[in-house]
Amino acid sequence: MIKGINYWAFPPGSDGKPVDVMEAMRIARDLGYDSFEPTVEAEGRLSPATDQRQAEEVRNTAEKLGLKLPTVACGLAWGCSPTDPDPRTREQACRTTESVLQIAFWLGAETILYLPGMVSAVFVPQFTPQPYDEVHQRAVEALKRVLATAEQLGVKLAVENVWNRFLLSPVEMRDFIDSFDSPYVGSYFDVGNVMLYGHPEHWIRILGHRIFAVHLKDFKVAVGNLDGFVDLLAGDVDFAAVFREFDAIGYQGPYTAEWVPPTVGAAEKAVVAMRVMESMREGR
Repeated sequence: MIKGINYWAFPPGSDGKPVDVMEAMRIARDLGYDSFEPTVEAEGRLSPATDQRQAEEVRNTAEKLGLKLPTVACGLAWGCSPTDPDPRTREQACRTTESVLQIAFWLGAETILYLPGMVSAVFVPQFTPQPYDEVHQRAVEALKRVLATAEQLGVKLAVENVWNRFLLSPVEMRDFIDSFDSPYVGSYFDVGNVMLYGHPEHWIRILGHRIFAVHLKDFKVAVGNLDGFVDLLAGDVDFAAVFREFDAIGYQGPYTAEWVPPTVGAAEKAVVAMRVMESMREGR
C-alpha cells in the first residue's frame, strides 16, 4: 500500500503563512509516508507561473527525501471553472490546467487531479447554478482541449468526483471518461466525497481500471454537509469493502489522505489510520 499525503493536510505555521512545500515533504517523510501530493496554488512555490527550475527543485528535494510524487492536485477551478458561462473564464481555466500539466511533467508526476466543472457548489455560494446539460457540453469541450496537452506531455487527467452536483453516479462518470477514448483520461476516486450520494465500493467496481489515483477521506452520512468529514476510520466508510473492491480491480496506485481545511495533527492521525488499514488488508 503506497501511503500518501496531500499538501492541504498541513496547517499554516504560527505566523499564519502556508507551510512551505519543502517543509511539508520533510514532515511527510518523517511521519513515514511513501508519497506526497503537491498542489498548485494561485501563488507560492508551485503556481501557474512556476518554471522548470522551480519545479525541479521540488522534485529533487522529494527524491532526496525518498518520497514519490505520483500525482499533483489543484483547486483553482473552484474559482475559475472550465464550465463557467463566461468563455473568458473557461479559457483561463484551460490555460491553468495546461500549466498544471506542465508542472506535473517537470515534477515527474504521472497524473493530475482534474475538476471537470460544476453545476453549483455549496462552498461557492456566489456562483450561479448552471443548467446541467450545458455544463456537460462545456465540460466535454474543455477536457478535449486540455487532453491534447496531456497526451503530448504523457501526463494523465484524473477526473475527481467532487461536490459539484455533476457526474453524480458511477455509471455517468464511467461513460463521461469513456467518451474521450483516451488512456490519458480516467478517475481520481475520492472515497469520502461519494458518501453524500452513494457507496464507494459500488463506484470502485464500476469504474474499475479507469481509476488512476485515490483520495482517502471519511464521512459521517448523518451530518450530511462539510462538517461530516472526520478522521479516517471515524466515519461511515466501509473500508473493508472499499479495499476488497480496490484489490478486485487490481489497483496498485497511491492512497493519498486528503484533509481540507487543514487541522493540526491531521497528517499524523492519517498515517496511523492508514497503517491500521494496511494491517486489516494483510489480515484478511
